[in-house]
Amino acid sequence: MSFTLAIVGRPNVGKSTLFNRLVGKRLALVDDTPGVTRDLREGAARLGDLRFTVIDTAGLEEATDDSLQGRMRRLTERAVDMADICLFMIDARTGVTPTDQVFADILRKRSAHVILAANKAEGAAADAGVIEAYALGLGEPIRMSAEHNEGLNDLYAQLMPLSDAFEAQADSDTPETDVDLDEDGEDLSDAPPVPTRAKPLQVAVVGRPNAGKSTLINKILGEDRLLTGPEAGITRDAISLTTDWAGPDGVAVPMRIFDTAGMRRKAKVQEKLEKLSVSDGLRAVKFAEVVVVLLDAAIPFEQQDLRIADLAEREGRAVVVAVNKWDIEEHKQEKLRELRESFERLLPQLRGAPLVTVSAKTGRGLDRLHTAVMRAYEVWNRRVPTAALNRWLTGMLEQHPPPAPQGKRIKLRYMTQAKTRPPGFVVMCSHPDKMPASYSRYLVNGLRADFDMPGTPIRLHLRSQNAANPYKGRKKAGPSKLRKHSEGRRRT
Repeated sequence: MSFTLAIVGRPNVGKSTLFNRLVGKRLALVDDTPGVTRDLREGAARLGDLRFTVIDTAGLEEATDDSLQGRMRRLTERAVDMADICLFMIDARTGVTPTDQVFADILRKRSAHVILAANKAEGAAADAGVIEAYALGLGEPIRMSAEHNEGLNDLYAQLMPLSDAFEAQADSDTPETDVDLDEDGEDLSDAPPVPTRAKPLQVAVVGRPNAGKSTLINKILGEDRLLTGPEAGITRDAISLTTDWAGPDGVAVPMRIFDTAGMRRKAKVQEKLEKLSVSDGLRAVKFAEVVVVLLDAAIPFEQQDLRIADLAEREGRAVVVAVNKWDIEEHKQEKLRELRESFERLLPQLRGAPLVTVSAKTGRGLDRLHTAVMRAYEVWNRRVPTAALNRWLTGMLEQHPPPAPQGKRIKLRYMTQAKTRPPGFVVMCSHPDKMPASYSRYLVNGLRADFDMPGTPIRLHLRSQNAANPYKGRKKAGPSKLRKHSEGRRRT
C-alpha cells in the first residue's frame, strides 16, 4: 500500500458509501440515519492502478467534551493525524454549512494534503453547493456521487501525483544494504525468499450490549483503537483489526480480531439500523475460527448469552467463554464455582470448553484468554488416525452395543475422520436412519473424552455401507416371458 486516505466530513454526507465503493465490498453499514459510523474502519482500496489504505471515519461533530459525540470526534481527529491524505466530503445538495467551515479550518492546520469532494452532486440541484465549496479554500472540489459511481476519475487524477510523490519518498528513505555473499563470494540475491508469517488467526468477540467487548480488544491492542464508554450499543459495525498478540510464553501470534455489535433478543430489536448491526456481527461469527463469547460477571448466562454460544457451536466454530468485569467481583471463588456449574448445566453441547475470567479494564486474565484461544484453535484442527478411531469404536461397542429397533440390529462396521475445523467423523453402519440420537450423543461424548477434544463442535455422520440394488423395484419376469426369451435365443 503506497499511502493512507482518510474520508472525513459531517454525518450523512456519504463517507461509508464511498468507502464501500473504493474497497469493492459492502463492509461498512450504510443507512439514511445520520451518525451510523462510530469506529474507524480500514480497508484495502483499489482505484485504477492505485492501491492504498482507506479509513472510514465517524461524522465530525462540534462536541469537544467526553460525550459520545466528543469521543467520536477525537477518534476521527486521530485518523486525520494517521492518514497521509484527507478526503473532506460535503453534501452538495445541502451546501456548505458553518460546521463544514469549522472543520475545513481544522483540516487545513492538521493535514498536509486535503482533497475536497462535493458528494451527492448528481443533477442540477447540486450546482449551487458545488460552487459554494470553493469558499472553503481547499482548492477545486471534485464533483462526485459515490452512490452512482461518478467522479472517481477526478479523484484518481488528484491522487495519482500524490501517490507518485509518496513512492519516491519511500524509495529515498529506504536504507541501502550491501549484497549478501556466501563464503565463495557468490551473490545470494537469487536464494529462495524467507517464508512470510502465517495467515492471521480469525477471532470474533461477541456478546450482549455493554459486556465490554470493545474495551477488551483495546486492551489486547494496547491502544484506544475502538470507541468505548458506559453507553450500551456503541459499536455498530463489525470492525476487524490485525495485531500480533503475545501470550504468556512471549510468542506473538498474528490475529485478526473482530469487534461486533451487542446482540439483544430478537423481540427487542426493532430499529432497522440495529438489525443491520446484528446481521453484521453474525456474519463475523461465520467467518471467524475462534469465537470468544464475552459475559458480564454480574449477570452471566442470560438467555441471550446462551443463544449466542449455541449459534457459534452450530456454525462449527471453536468457542471460548470469557467472563468480564472480574475485577469488581467480591466473592471470586464462590462465583467461579457457580459459573462452572451453570456452564455445564446450560451449555452441555460445549462441555469442556474453556471458561476464563478476565478484566478488560485492568488487563488481568488476558494471558489466560490467549492460552484458551490457542488451545481451542488447536483442538478445532485436531485429526485422529483411522486405526485409533476403529480400535476406540470396538471398545465403545463392547461397552455399550447399539440398540435393535424393530428387532433389526444396527451394525457399526468402521469409522474415519472426514474433516477438521471442526472435527467431522463418518461411521459406516447398517440402518443409519434407525440410529437413535442418544447413541450418537454417546459416541460424540466418548470422542470428546478419549481423544481430548473438549468444547469443540463435533460432527458425526452415519452412512449406510450397503450398495443400492439396481434390480430393486422391478417386476419379476413370469414363466411365459422366460420361455419366449429362451426360444428367441435358440432361433438366433
